[in-house]
Amino acid sequence: MRVGAKRRFVCGLGLVLIAPLVGLMASQGAQAAGEAENLTPVDVVEVSGLIDSVVAQNIEEAITRSQENGSQALILQMNTKGAVVSRDRMAQLAGAIAASKVPVAIWVGPSGARALGLPAQLLTVADVTAMAPGARIGRTGRMLTVNDVELSFGDAKDAVYAKTVGFVEARELDILKFSNDDRGVPVLRNMLFALDGVESRGVVLDTVVDVLDAQGQVTREATTVRFFKLGLVPRLLHTVASPASAYLLLTIGLALLVFEFFTAGIGVAGLVGAVTLILGSVGIGELPMSGFGIALLLLAMVAFAVDVQVGIPRLWTGVGLLLYIVASFTMFRPVDGLTMRPSWITLSVGIVGIALTFIVGMPSMVRTRFATPTIGRQNLVGATGVAVGEIAPDGVVMVDGAQWRARTNRATPLASNAEIRVVDIDGVTLQVEPIEGGARDYREKRASH
Repeated sequence: MRVGAKRRFVCGLGLVLIAPLVGLMASQGAQAAGEAENLTPVDVVEVSGLIDSVVAQNIEEAITRSQENGSQALILQMNTKGAVVSRDRMAQLAGAIAASKVPVAIWVGPSGARALGLPAQLLTVADVTAMAPGARIGRTGRMLTVNDVELSFGDAKDAVYAKTVGFVEARELDILKFSNDDRGVPVLRNMLFALDGVESRGVVLDTVVDVLDAQGQVTREATTVRFFKLGLVPRLLHTVASPASAYLLLTIGLALLVFEFFTAGIGVAGLVGAVTLILGSVGIGELPMSGFGIALLLLAMVAFAVDVQVGIPRLWTGVGLLLYIVASFTMFRPVDGLTMRPSWITLSVGIVGIALTFIVGMPSMVRTRFATPTIGRQNLVGATGVAVGEIAPDGVVMVDGAQWRARTNRATPLASNAEIRVVDIDGVTLQVEPIEGGARDYREKRASH
């Protein structure tokens, strides 16, 4: 027999012998998958970021949904550093978890996740709690009261009051419920294994199927998991309610509106500024804010605006930058021991960005927008033009085919389309008077220049 034919014969014989084994293994796998599909599904809701009114409502709706759609349990996958809702609202949420008709489990995961502040107290009312290795819980602060009963971590309350603990410490302090695995619960699949066989609210959870494979080894298949996340609009509202997002959105919105207010017309900058300012306002509506810090932020923009209208950064730009820096560090109030102030990276981006905007970018854009083809702006002194809208005392004029910021020092405003004469220039702002009855002799001003 030739070598090639012998090789083909051996391969064919191998396939004949292996095929039944492969078929048996596939049959076992299909059997395990089929039995797992027959189990009642488990719902999973991701809880990430600060718990605000949107997230709190989403958790309550998830409990109701799980009760109505036949789920055997609800898992809250938690990674949060605190809550921005009131203590009463968090107590209401804890009460909803405690009163749920389906078992509610809380998994602090994956690795690196946190459950700090008031959200950590929800572990005391959950039916099953577990942590991933590397996750931490704690800094609970003063405990909530639900149905006239104060929540408690028992003997571990002092350990988690002002500090955080990892999985090993939490297990030693007996904080976790029904977590008998010394390795913790690293992934969601292991959380389903931890739920199997747990009796809660009169129900024994059945989340895993054990099937023997062809080698006699036990194969574990978990039940179907249904994932639920926030919708598009709620997710947007939740995102803008973070300190970093609210801070940057407010800064961008106010800066763009200042630019648009001191330039002619309404353009893309004004539209984008309005949208970002609205989103930022929604965010600060959810966060604990300081009225003093917000006032400083608005005053900073007013100070910037003083120099924007002349197109030259001067004293008021420095005053505005100083007010903005102080506002950045004072506009967010701590709540329940949780610092709401944005990270140093976010603060640096905001402060450096606003400095570059009003020292370099904004003056350049204003000068460009109101540029004139005339060589030597002082030659405009004595030139005539018309008012584009009312000037009272600031407005816009058209001189030699170009639009300019304008200001009149007369008590009587200049009407729209009124004829004007230029008597002085301050940066890119023209000092104008009516052609008839001007308070100053423009010829003397031109001679002085």
